Amino acid sequence: MKRFVILMLALALAGMVGCASKQKTAEAPPEPAKEEVVVVEKKEVKPAPTAMEIYEMNYQKLPTTHTVVKGDCLWCIAEQAQIYNDPFMWPLIYKSNRAKITKSPDLIYPGQVFDIPRTGMSLADIKDARKQAGAPWKKLEPAATANLPAAIRQELGYGF
Repeated sequence: MKRFVILMLALALAGMVGCASKQKTAEAPPEPAKEEVVVVEKKEVKPAPTAMEIYEMNYQKLPTTHTVVKGDCLWCIAEQAQIYNDPFMWPLIYKSNRAKITKSPDLIYPGQVFDIPRTGMSLADIKDARKQAGAPWKKLEPAATANLPAAIRQELGYGF
C-alpha cells in the first residue's frame, strides 16, 4: 500500500511538472465585438379617422345613379335606405333629372337611369325640396336617419 501511495504521488508530481513546463502560446487579444447597426424605419402614424371622416367615406360609397324598375316612383326611390332614406327628398332627384322626365314627375319609366345628387346641396335646398314634397311645415328638417352630406348633418347638430 505504501508503494501505491508513493506511485500516486510521483504521478501527480510528474503531471504538475509536465503541465508547468509547457510553453504558453501567446493568445491574440480578443477582437472587439462588432456593433450591429440597426436601421429603424419610421412609419408615419396616421391618426384614427374621426367619426365625421368615417361617415363621409361611407356617404361617398352610396350610389349616385338609380335605374328605374317597374313600380318605382320618385317618392319610392328617395325613400330607399341607400338613396336618401327620406321620401320627402324626391324633388332633389326630379330637379337633377328634368331632362329625362319629360312631362310630369309621376311619369317615369323602367330602364331610365336617374342621377342621385349627393353634393352641391345646402340645407336650404333640402328644406325647399321637403316643403315642395308636402312635408309638415314644422318638420322641414330631414330626420337624423336621412343620408345627408356630412356638413349638413353637422349643421343640423346630428351625430355621426
